[in-house]
Amino acid sequence: MIYYSHNFVKEGNYMEYIEVSKASRLQGSVWIQGSKNSSLALMAAACLLNGTVILENIPDISDVHTFLNILRDLGAKAGFVDNNRIIITPEGISSSFIDPLHTQKVRPAYYFIGSLLAKHKTVTLGYPGGDRIGQRPIDQHVKGLKLMGAQFEFFDDFYTVTADRLKGCEIYFDVITGGATLNIMMAAVTAKGTTTLYNAARDPEVVDTAIFLNKMGARIHGAGTNTIRIDGVESLSGGSHAAIPDRLIAGTYLMATGITSGCITVENVIPEHILPLIYKLKEAGIDFNINENSITATSDGHINPIKIVAEKFPMFETDFQQPASVLLLKAKGPSMITDKIYPQRSNHCDQLKKFGASIKWNNGTAFINGGAQLKGAHVHASDIRAGACLVLAGLLAEGKTYITGVEHLERGFTNIINDFSLLGADIMLVGRTTEMERTDESCLLKSAAME
Repeated sequence: MIYYSHNFVKEGNYMEYIEVSKASRLQGSVWIQGSKNSSLALMAAACLLNGTVILENIPDISDVHTFLNILRDLGAKAGFVDNNRIIITPEGISSSFIDPLHTQKVRPAYYFIGSLLAKHKTVTLGYPGGDRIGQRPIDQHVKGLKLMGAQFEFFDDFYTVTADRLKGCEIYFDVITGGATLNIMMAAVTAKGTTTLYNAARDPEVVDTAIFLNKMGARIHGAGTNTIRIDGVESLSGGSHAAIPDRLIAGTYLMATGITSGCITVENVIPEHILPLIYKLKEAGIDFNINENSITATSDGHINPIKIVAEKFPMFETDFQQPASVLLLKAKGPSMITDKIYPQRSNHCDQLKKFGASIKWNNGTAFINGGAQLKGAHVHASDIRAGACLVLAGLLAEGKTYITGVEHLERGFTNIINDFSLLGADIMLVGRTTEMERTDESCLLKSAAME
């Protein structure tokens, strides 16, 4: 039986926001959910299979529900069967048209190009949506797929990709891109011959997807390095796989330790995936005890000003840039964070200024003068990581903070309110509705600005 969590409701006359108060010391443990980025790649990759797949450790978040809707629209049977487990049976797929309304909600819908093109010869979908963090072009996807024999036709609201039979080749990415690495890796799995990807992304989510596909019969070598070789096979079978834990969410709670002078343990983690963050947090003055599947962070409240350069894994991850900005607002002195991947990801800076923060964004760098006492404010989250950033700022600021744009947090976190509450935070979701209707067609929540 497919179920939907109570978080996903159809909009009537609806307004909701997160209310959060200053926290003195958070302590306790948080179980880290499965990786959103891995889960979406695994769900798209399931379309390559001839047989049913069971995916474990899948978070019950709106992006996952959007992908389930895409799969069902294509003709697959797909849904949650119990907590954090979904089943996908792709044999019924009879369409390769992906509604642009879906692609506007979640950017990685382009993974379905790589997973559908081999069997269906053509894929039509809308342009990427998702987080509003500046331009994120798909030129490396287009370049790689064209080299494999695909053709693109672009229209105002959608584009179509066609190929009679993809052929293996050598592809050098001009920039390191996790999305294009995953997309073309999927396309190459059943292509004719061998495909070699140079300057490939080394992200744990790439490795996780490669492990999954290899279990199903693919021949992928070198995932986790900058050179990946894929020897094409005729077909893949069904099976099961568990997504890796979400390193980005684990990092959010570790940073909350320093912000609240707390002691927080994140459980169900792979420490190696978070080491680049841990090294910088140690430099900032946070202490760590690292075990096989858990990490405990402890802070006495003193944060050192530091300089950070955000890049792609295995460097300090660009998605940590926004929440790290809040941590450095607590440091007494100047800090800098340079984002080399998304130099326009700056919406959070204007929101942090509403708290009284001294932060300035210029040419991809945040200049932060920490030490000033923040005051609660009415703010709006424009993307997942900005939402996490504002929750952390609310924990640091005197008084109450009100955060709209809740739908962005629900795209990535299964229950950030409950997790922080269990750690001792004064945080709640406040909503007012005249209509609450469960629906399979609409999972995203709309919020009203309180600015």
